[in-house]
Amino acid sequence: MANIILGTWSWGAGMFGGDSVFGSHTDEQTLQPVFDTATKAGLRTWDTATAYAIGESERILGSFIAGKNREDFIISTKFTPQLSEMYGDSVEKMAEASMERMGIDYIDIYWIHNSADVERWTPGLIPLLKSGKVRRVGVSNHSLEQIKRANEILAEAGYSISAVQNHFSLLYRNSERDGILDYCKQNGIDFWGYMVLEQGALSGKYNTTNPLPADSDRGRKYNPVLTQLQALTDALTNIGKNYGHTCSQTALAWAVTKGVQPIIGATKPYHVTEAAQVGNTCLKAEEVAELERLADNLGINTRGGWEGKA
Repeated sequence: MANIILGTWSWGAGMFGGDSVFGSHTDEQTLQPVFDTATKAGLRTWDTATAYAIGESERILGSFIAGKNREDFIISTKFTPQLSEMYGDSVEKMAEASMERMGIDYIDIYWIHNSADVERWTPGLIPLLKSGKVRRVGVSNHSLEQIKRANEILAEAGYSISAVQNHFSLLYRNSERDGILDYCKQNGIDFWGYMVLEQGALSGKYNTTNPLPADSDRGRKYNPVLTQLQALTDALTNIGKNYGHTCSQTALAWAVTKGVQPIIGATKPYHVTEAAQVGNTCLKAEEVAELERLADNLGINTRGGWEGKA
């Protein structure tokens, strides 16, 4: 269970929110059972960002942890360069606004959300580390070169990156091919993989007769390739039978096997329950090879428009 991160990208509505990106409609009432299920299952790491529904995701998460023991949760959120003007072009001010929305006085891990300007924004993490407002820092959607440069900047002040968060799935293994996974392993850096299930396209739930929400960003992206994906989701389902896992659980287990901590979008209690059951399950080498061969043969590129070179 220690490998599973709970993602809140799809929490809340509005710009970059769950309704527009995922076609989902969530609020405190629908998400409270998700949070409660996670707590009971022993999953305590939550990943959010200022950009997710422009702070609404953070606010909802904060409402759930209010009054509870802060040390029981690991809270991860992000500085998004494209929103910097809203916070006086200050990494520290955006972090402080996040803490205020969540009702917390420190952030366990704070990320630079993308690689818009490594030289400009990375130094902004240092005062947060010095003050104790942030305990660990990471970078997201950065290339290997950019990760190394960010680490150099932090090292000048006696700090280092403790985690990298990039898009990583059977359909998008760029961080492995570009050497980022190896760099992380060699330097004791955690690697968090988001979109491991490709926004549900690899969950086994969707097909041509049951497509993703057509009026959402993910529906427009994945519905045209659902027929192609069928062979891969069938293989995930069949391999999962060896472990008592579903299609989506097998995709998560594949990521765990690669040394990745997968982030799952948590909008239903069963999302959490299934993820908790995966735990530290590792697939056999031949199963990994089969899945990757099938995925590579599809030739589908799921790179997001927000991603840098990673």
